[in-house]
Amino acid sequence: MEGYGRFVALLVLALLVGFGSIIFSLVWVLHYREGLSWDGSLREFNWHPVLCTCFIFINGIGIIVYRLPWTWKCSKFLMRLIHAALNTTAMIFAIVSLVAVFHYHNAMNIPNMYSLHSWIGLTAAIFYSVQLFLDFAIFLLPFAPVTVRAAYLPIHIFLAFSIFATVIATALMGITEKLIYSLKNPAYSASPPEATFVNCLGVLLLVFAILILWMVSRPQWKRPPEENAKALQPIGGTPQGTKGKSTVTDGINGDKSDLRVNSEAARKQNLKLDEAGQRSTM
Repeated sequence: MEGYGRFVALLVLALLVGFGSIIFSLVWVLHYREGLSWDGSLREFNWHPVLCTCFIFINGIGIIVYRLPWTWKCSKFLMRLIHAALNTTAMIFAIVSLVAVFHYHNAMNIPNMYSLHSWIGLTAAIFYSVQLFLDFAIFLLPFAPVTVRAAYLPIHIFLAFSIFATVIATALMGITEKLIYSLKNPAYSASPPEATFVNCLGVLLLVFAILILWMVSRPQWKRPPEENAKALQPIGGTPQGTKGKSTVTDGINGDKSDLRVNSEAARKQNLKLDEAGQRSTM
């Protein structure tokens, strides 16, 4: 891998910032707010920022998991399972966080879906769940043809980055909204300790997103494609790059040439499959 040291440094920094943001969210609700519970009170609402922060962290790790050079010896199918498991776990955190908000609002007779934060947040969650379903159907199940995978791959990547950035923006809006509504004496504008602390949480989330998107956008850190011509090689074919022994007839030589052409076509088809179905980044 080119720039291996820089990649490791950025990865360690991203992990530290991600874990730090989770710790900050826990300190916020446990120290400055009323703690955590599941009883319809404000303590139930406090699950929302904590679980959303966990969602952001796991989603970010899911984005860069294919970039980890230590996993390049693992099979692509195993990596796809790990990738899917991370994103499924993130989706579970998102769903529980939404349930906590709606349950708290209903218990306190607070209107739902009135703020820009709630509009964009629910939209991002819906798009994330739809994308997760399509990813399972297209990349994990063996039914989708190569042409469908190739056509969907750029959409998959675009949605992944767009949703991740949208979730970060939604979290920053939610943090600001919560502080404005909750801090009365002293007010948010007076910069009390809680406001400063939670603003730092927002900065950590933004830095985490920047690090993840930077690492995933570097072409030199992509997982290299695998050339496994044997998987699609015609029966009786000669492995690519291996020259057959000379024969006494031109007919046999012509057959060997045809086999080499078929082997090259199989290699290209396999690379196309590799690009379409196995190098997803989200």
